[in-house]
Amino acid sequence: MRRAVCPGSFDPIHNGHLEVIARAAGLFDEVIVAVSTNYAKKYRFSLEDRMEMARETLASLRGIIVEPMGEGLLAEYCRNRGVSAIVKGLRSSSDFDYELPMATMNRQLTGVETVFLPAEAHYVHLSSTLIKEISVLGGDISDFVPKSVLKRLLAGEPPTEPPRKG
Repeated sequence: MRRAVCPGSFDPIHNGHLEVIARAAGLFDEVIVAVSTNYAKKYRFSLEDRMEMARETLASLRGIIVEPMGEGLLAEYCRNRGVSAIVKGLRSSSDFDYELPMATMNRQLTGVETVFLPAEAHYVHLSSTLIKEISVLGGDISDFVPKSVLKRLLAGEPPTEPPRKG
């Protein structure tokens, strides 16, 4: 079985993420959407909410698993889960410059390859940060996020902080 992982914080998941995940599902037998937590970040949604939004949104796609990535290195996560490829969407050359050293390190650590998928032109401007900012300021984000995300953003749920380590 060819298994890939699409890692990210998905705070929140948006249509650019969905497009990359759907394309990955066409290339691999199974795609794990590994929802990560960076303890240095302040999140809009809890890990549980981010996973629930991803599950609701991706339910119609075959071969998709949504799970928390947990702590530790992505390369080790991939080794432990039998993942042969990490799939990353690229919006611009700056994304490539950021992702390439990590891809090389992941390959050197555990042999896992990274597959870069260029974003569709109508999604290159999307980022979770920008979507949250536009939403807070009252802008219309309905074309950029799935319905489950839109509903939560419009509900105005307060930001959550990840649990502290240690």
